[in-house]
Amino acid sequence: MGRVLVETLTIPVTLFLGLLFCFPLAFHQPQPHHARIAVAEPAVERKVDTALQREDRGGFDVTAVADAQEARRAVLDRDAVAGFAADGKHAVLYVAKANGSALEQALTKGFTQLAARNHQKLTVTDVAPTVGKDGPGTTLVYFGIAWNVPGYLLATTLLRAVTFTRRRKLITIAGVAGLFSVVGFLVGVGLDLFPDDPMALAIAFLLTTAVATFSLGMAPFVRHFFPLAGLGLYVVLSVPSSGLVPVQLLPRFFQGLHAVMPLGNAVDALRGVMYFDGAGVLRPILVLCAWITAGTALLGLDAWRQHRAAVALGAEDEQEDVPEPPVEDPSVETPTPTALPVRPHHFGELLPMLEGTVRDTEQQPVRQAAVTVMDTGGRQLVRTTTNARGEYAVTGLPEGYISIVASHPGRDPLVHQKLLQSGVAVRADFTLHDRRSRTPVGAGTEHLGPRHARHGS
Repeated sequence: MGRVLVETLTIPVTLFLGLLFCFPLAFHQPQPHHARIAVAEPAVERKVDTALQREDRGGFDVTAVADAQEARRAVLDRDAVAGFAADGKHAVLYVAKANGSALEQALTKGFTQLAARNHQKLTVTDVAPTVGKDGPGTTLVYFGIAWNVPGYLLATTLLRAVTFTRRRKLITIAGVAGLFSVVGFLVGVGLDLFPDDPMALAIAFLLTTAVATFSLGMAPFVRHFFPLAGLGLYVVLSVPSSGLVPVQLLPRFFQGLHAVMPLGNAVDALRGVMYFDGAGVLRPILVLCAWITAGTALLGLDAWRQHRAAVALGAEDEQEDVPEPPVEDPSVETPTPTALPVRPHHFGELLPMLEGTVRDTEQQPVRQAAVTVMDTGGRQLVRTTTNARGEYAVTGLPEGYISIVASHPGRDPLVHQKLLQSGVAVRADFTLHDRRSRTPVGAGTEHLGPRHARHGS
């Protein structure tokens, strides 16, 4: 019971702790951390740097530029989040609301105090204003989340598409990502939530494709921890570092995440094409492409690994266990009848609800015996075969009475009836008799006649 509790609680407890620490640390009392400031003229830059470091050490990285025009250009080129120029009693602060209104307000407050100490009148100029309905400058983050999380869910559903090859799954991802990007873009433009720039379509497509492809690629390697890996990557780590709070106001850890996570890079690219004339777009696009490449490489590695296993299996001419069950995501899937490999239980794997052995009259294991589980209406729930030790295991069965039929060529089929109850594992062992022998059948079992044998097998 303790082991089952630990395995059951691992994912929710880990996600709880991740959300508990990541979101408050990122969003509570944001402060500037190494925000880049361009200051006109070296003499003014030294004074501004000294004043800012005295007020907030490590909050700003100040660099000197030639004049006020260069300071403004640094903001538009995204080389700095603010530009500052002073001329006698007048000072100008260049900011970009497109970087987030919270950052704009923090910069305005800090430089207003600085100008007041120098007896200067500060003028604030917004060089990259957002559209009217995007006052906080965070709408692109919300659309990014809408293109981000469904990519993970798309990969989850494709894991169940067992009739799809990897190629078909990748084509499906591309098609769905294209659809999501078009619909999201039309909604955003139609509601006047962001500018009408078709380049946003490509970035949205890359984001959904990157998340879905990498999720699909990592699934065979993380297996039953797929929900933890997916939600951890695309919610716990991505959302706090996405730019919902401007990245320059985040602690260094989340700034580092922002530089590598697909959501943060997509938001950066969207801001670049919509408000900064494409400045700073190349790097985030390359990061998104790197996620797609990594996901594709993982799919290729899994294909190579399965090919090697198949070659080894053919060389040995021996199949000890049934194939691995599909990766299940309990966040969206209810248990389904599934055959399990018979082996010592590994942490995080599914536990069998029904298991047993099939032996002959001399108590020798019967290899490749067919074991079929049916409900009370005779509908087949799952079918599997025994391994070299005559063992089988099944999970995901519904509560209530079931019939288990064991059969093997040259032997009389046999059926057991069992009652499954939640939390109780059931065992059904079989002894199959050669069709030439007619040993009486014990209580609780029933030999099947020719008609039932054909139906049960």
